[in-house]
Amino acid sequence: MGDAPGRGGAQRRRLHKRGRAEKYELRPEGLCLSAALHNALLALALAFTWEVKANSRAFNSQFKTSFLCWQRQKYKSNVIHTAKYNVFSFLPLSLYEQFHRVSNLYFLFIIILQGFPEISTLPWFTLFAPLVCLLTIRATRDLVDDIGRHRSDRIINNRPCQILVGKRFLWKKWENLCVGDLVCLHRDNIVPADLLLLASTEPSSLCYVETADIDGETNLKFRQAPPVTHLELTSIRNMASFQGKVVCEEPNSRMHHFVGCLEWNGRKHPLDSGNMLLRGCRVRNTDTCYGIVIYAGFDTKIMKNCGRIHQKRTKIDRLMNKLVMLIFVSLVLISMALSFGFWFKVREFKAKHHYVSSKHLYSVAAETFLIFWGFLTQLSVMVPMAMFITVEFIYLGNSIFINWDVQMYHAPQDEPAKARSTSLNDQLGQVEYIFSDKTGTLTQNVMTFKKCCIGGVIYGGSQASALRPVWPSLPRCDGCAKQGSETSGTCWRLPGDSGPVSPGSPPLPCGFFGARWPCVPAELH
Repeated sequence: MGDAPGRGGAQRRRLHKRGRAEKYELRPEGLCLSAALHNALLALALAFTWEVKANSRAFNSQFKTSFLCWQRQKYKSNVIHTAKYNVFSFLPLSLYEQFHRVSNLYFLFIIILQGFPEISTLPWFTLFAPLVCLLTIRATRDLVDDIGRHRSDRIINNRPCQILVGKRFLWKKWENLCVGDLVCLHRDNIVPADLLLLASTEPSSLCYVETADIDGETNLKFRQAPPVTHLELTSIRNMASFQGKVVCEEPNSRMHHFVGCLEWNGRKHPLDSGNMLLRGCRVRNTDTCYGIVIYAGFDTKIMKNCGRIHQKRTKIDRLMNKLVMLIFVSLVLISMALSFGFWFKVREFKAKHHYVSSKHLYSVAAETFLIFWGFLTQLSVMVPMAMFITVEFIYLGNSIFINWDVQMYHAPQDEPAKARSTSLNDQLGQVEYIFSDKTGTLTQNVMTFKKCCIGGVIYGGSQASALRPVWPSLPRCDGCAKQGSETSGTCWRLPGDSGPVSPGSPPLPCGFFGARWPCVPAELH
């Protein structure tokens, strides 16, 4: 039986030997192995499109990226902005976020209904003024929180660091740091950008870092400079003349992954994540280290993992949205029931008193429609606006009390409690899930001394006993007596020392593991 058409080519790939070099390739109908390897290497080479040259801002600034008709620098500066608003975007974004609350939409809808005289129960501005007050309070609260973010960004961007300028390191701000600059870091310094470690004062150019601000781990991790830079960059003069070029992958959010190579003096040296110092790490147990900036600002891995800032909603906010929707549905049903009752009563009244019909301006259906909206506006007080205004003041006051709380003051570091958000206070202490990867995450790894037994003497505890048998259940030997020990008594055989005591076996001396253990007096048995 023959093969099915179209399947023979895929199933009958055969290897052909080519000479004595033992090189194999597939038939022409298959994919050549060398071609597949070439394509893979080509794709890998195309992925390495990030080129950084040391001490050359002119070279690094020539790379551009275009968006529609605009062009901008490919390599971002080291300035970061984590705030949500600016002068121009505050009002529209704040209103957009405020009207994501169902209660605000409900109040706006009632104000619109109050604008029609046929169904209005109150002037529309009597409800519009409290709504504006509510929106103003929430917007002011968000503005205060965002001003704190701007202040934090300003503090971070103005942190000092040493940048190589000419033939010496000068103190500059973080925001002045650019891709390709050489940076000098000292003990307990925070890494300002993603750096390639070039050299350090430790043996083999090791550098110990603490990544608590990245992954929460307080144990130290070590990074090591490439051997070529460790041997060559031994002075500031050599670093000033360093013209190596780093070719690596584009910025990404993979914290523990980095692939690239260092091109210098006509040779290529491989690089991996073990050569990188990530932004946010803190240098520990290393006097001085040097590095070149590979990613800066929003291109760093920690900023790639931050994502966009979204409006946070508490459980009470989500519950209030559901309750307002439920109340609104209930109001609609009640108003519909009352409107149908009005419709039946009006029809019955008109049937009995036909002479009154000429005085009605609208038909029964039109009056029923207007009465429905009239009932809806009258019953709208079931969702009180004053309650939401009171809650906003409670949130604000609670944040102030948290900042003033003396019991939450941390004296060793002289830091009081600080409520960074005034809208999430009700989430404090609400533990729903606990994830732990090891012992010590939720507890302190602090060991306290209770008691120990040394030479038959128990130390610690309530009362220290003297000369207790260490192994009371083991057979005795008469080694002490045969050796003429001054203390008449007997000793104990340690477990696994020489097996069980058999008749005729040599006595076991008192020196176990090179130590003289005291004998146990016979009267203690």
